Amino acid sequence: MVDERGAPDAFKNRCTNAARTLDSCISYFIERISLDESNEDRKDHTLDVWLRDGPQKPDVMVSLSNLHSVRPWEPGPGVSFIDGISLVHLPKLPLPWPAEAVGRLDRSDDLPELVWLRITGPLEVDAVASIVTVYQAQSDDAASVLR
Repeated sequence: MVDERGAPDAFKNRCTNAARTLDSCISYFIERISLDESNEDRKDHTLDVWLRDGPQKPDVMVSLSNLHSVRPWEPGPGVSFIDGISLVHLPKLPLPWPAEAVGRLDRSDDLPELVWLRITGPLEVDAVASIVTVYQAQSDDAASVLR
């Protein structure tokens, strides 16, 4: 999907659709996390989180880029199941942020619209970025009916 330049609410809609997809991932576990900060330019920094719940449900991958904040995570013992997951749109000024996001970053007129990903469980992920993409694979059950 490509956002049209100047389309009002395009990024907000992308965040809303991504959040809806992630709402179904409460029973999933974190299979893998990849944080790439190898380039000097922040726009090239990415965080990818792979979510899985077996062959009956589709795998999901959340990709954040142009990272503004990533709080380090501490791996928990055993399987990294998900207790909670949210993806919240953070609008540009002058629109207010949700109460729980206030103070998360210094806000200025230069700060673009952002997305805030939070995953709670034995392994916690907390990241804010300018770009979000959520990929959802087909489940094995759905793929088996294709011809």
